[in-house]
Amino acid sequence: MPHRWHNGPQTCGWMEMSVSVGRPCPCAHFFLSVRRGRDSLQLLSSSPGFHLREVVEVLEQFVQEGRISAVMWEVCQQQAQAGSPDLQEALLNKIVCLPDHVSNKLQGKNPPVFFPQNYFPFLGGAVIQVLQKISDSLRGKIVSVHLVYLPVFSSTSEEILSVLLPRLTDLTKSDCIWQRICWRLVECVPDRWMEAVLLGFVQRAPGADVLSRLLGNLVVKNKKAQFVVTQKVLLLQYSHTTAVLQNLLGYLSLDSLRRALLIKVLLELLETWGSSSAVKHSPPEQQQYISKAILICLSHLKEHEIESYREELLTSMMEGVKCHLDSSLPQIRCLGMIVAESISSKINTDGPVLKFQVKADAALPSVLESNKKSCTAAPVMPDDESDAEKNIYTPQTNSYLYFFYSDDDLIPYDMSEDKELKVKAPVYIRDCIEVLTGSEDVDKWDTTVKALESLVRKNPAATREVSVELAKILLHLEEKTCTEGFGELRQRAQVAVLTTDPIPVAKYLTSQFYSLNYSLRQRIDILDVLVLAAQELSYPKSHGKTKHAGAQKPCIQLLPGSDSSKDWRRIVDERIKSKTRRFAMGRSQVEVAAVPNEFSSVAGHFFFPLIQHFDRPLTTFDLLGEDHLVLGRLVHTLAILMYLAVNTVAVTAMGKALLEFVWALRFHTDSYVRQGLLSCISSVLLSVPKERLLEDMTEELLETQSWLGDVVEKDPDGDCRRLALQNLLLMENLKKKLKAVPS
Repeated sequence: MPHRWHNGPQTCGWMEMSVSVGRPCPCAHFFLSVRRGRDSLQLLSSSPGFHLREVVEVLEQFVQEGRISAVMWEVCQQQAQAGSPDLQEALLNKIVCLPDHVSNKLQGKNPPVFFPQNYFPFLGGAVIQVLQKISDSLRGKIVSVHLVYLPVFSSTSEEILSVLLPRLTDLTKSDCIWQRICWRLVECVPDRWMEAVLLGFVQRAPGADVLSRLLGNLVVKNKKAQFVVTQKVLLLQYSHTTAVLQNLLGYLSLDSLRRALLIKVLLELLETWGSSSAVKHSPPEQQQYISKAILICLSHLKEHEIESYREELLTSMMEGVKCHLDSSLPQIRCLGMIVAESISSKINTDGPVLKFQVKADAALPSVLESNKKSCTAAPVMPDDESDAEKNIYTPQTNSYLYFFYSDDDLIPYDMSEDKELKVKAPVYIRDCIEVLTGSEDVDKWDTTVKALESLVRKNPAATREVSVELAKILLHLEEKTCTEGFGELRQRAQVAVLTTDPIPVAKYLTSQFYSLNYSLRQRIDILDVLVLAAQELSYPKSHGKTKHAGAQKPCIQLLPGSDSSKDWRRIVDERIKSKTRRFAMGRSQVEVAAVPNEFSSVAGHFFFPLIQHFDRPLTTFDLLGEDHLVLGRLVHTLAILMYLAVNTVAVTAMGKALLEFVWALRFHTDSYVRQGLLSCISSVLLSVPKERLLEDMTEELLETQSWLGDVVEKDPDGDCRRLALQNLLLMENLKKKLKAVPS
């Protein structure tokens, strides 16, 4: 109803009273005495003339003196006597919305009592008073409490519940009548308020036992409440805290009628957890939320329930752990291993259990701890201290043990002049090849692996003669001894060989990437070596005193995780920093001598062979099929090679080919692959000269821009959305720079 302000009579919101200046307020006595509810509503609907300010003053006095509880008590008594439910509901609705009505009429200039933070605690206290009267009356006669929910569960119930819940928690501790009043209170809530009611109670209850006292078996009796608890909060939403999950699932476990719902929830959670489609398309935050819910459910299972559902749990565990281990994201694999370990420990209490080398995620320690407490049997202790002492075997009580423990009288050998035998490191590259391919001397093999990198770098001419053969040996080299850091030593030697003789070794490695009979680990090793070698070749080498004391090699993450967008933000910042000219008095730092970019002449040999055959499936290797982890690493590798090829001759051709590659895979279901594709776009925008971008790739950029807009709006992965937005901003900056350049 529109506001109409004039000098004549005025309407007063929900009371619909005509107001005129100077008249006394005959309804004041009614508000302060609070007569019967039906008469009160008729008077509120009548239209005697009163001034607006006087009516507000009466309402203010009405609230401050606590007369709201009298109105609600009148309504409850009339409900018990079969009064008009429509009028009573309308009256209580007006009470709930009173601050809004007053604010509308006073244009936001409310008295302090009608501020929500002040009014609704008043209302919460009034509800407690009415419930107290109902409790007293129920001990002698029947009184309806059907309509009390209206002022309790409204859109502003947060302030009311902050007053109501602590009182109800105390009152229901030992009084069964108060418990039944509370149960009846929530059971009468209409479906439109049920979700707000449940969330309000679950979020504020100090524990599952308190929640059970307040709600009773509401989820069994009310279908809407059951849907909210078993479906919406657990499977459709994922923003609730761990405490909310513990309250909710603990509440389901505390009653025999509700335990069936707990089992149902667990099986549905496991079905979602084990769905490959859900793992691919749902964000990591939701999968972490579901994993926490599963762990909490497992901690509440009893032995007979585990026995009854052992087969279902085992099947779900096997399907779920496979889906998670197939994921390209490390945190998803970690979640899968944690949940699989917990399920295995539950269903195999007497036999072997699954055990992965994984650390618990930072967000799951409290859940895992509670799960471990419930799953781990208490240690068997002796009956008393004397029995414990009898079971201790000492050297003096056992002659067999005494023989081994009584070596104090033996005379030790003099080993002061003993020296460690050291194996000489090989001097020639061909000696290294012989040792690595045929020697059975473990010490000699170990020494050769450790010395190989430095030997390659010291003898570039000798290395070039056997570079491809040495690269082949290193690619297939397996650890024979427990050499500390073997993987890093082998990788550094491969990088040394590749940087010493880039073209033939790069041709060999890129051809082997798509060959048969290689493991996924070896293919990923090839990509890592190519990236590290390209980074070393592209970075200017320091010579003697010209070395910059503060210069650091740019760090590029080879296995980007959920923070890949931060890495590309850093790359952008580094590029801006490198393009910025700063002027200072004097010479503050030593300049680096200008040297040619060694990666410039070989960039194509690193890049183009990798991008050519990605869509050709092999018998044991299918990038577009199940091997999406390697595809993700390939995409990130291409992005890094593109970035390192800045200012090279082939950069424009590389950028055009990379955009076509991205366009072919833009709808890939794996989020790690999509992150790599968006990183490729960033590399193209940062590396290809802006003139070439808009002249040679105009059509590709327009298509890419449209796709990026869809990613920002629709992609389920947060990192993909951020990277897409970053790329759109880069495009806008390029356009502005071109417009600013005079023709």
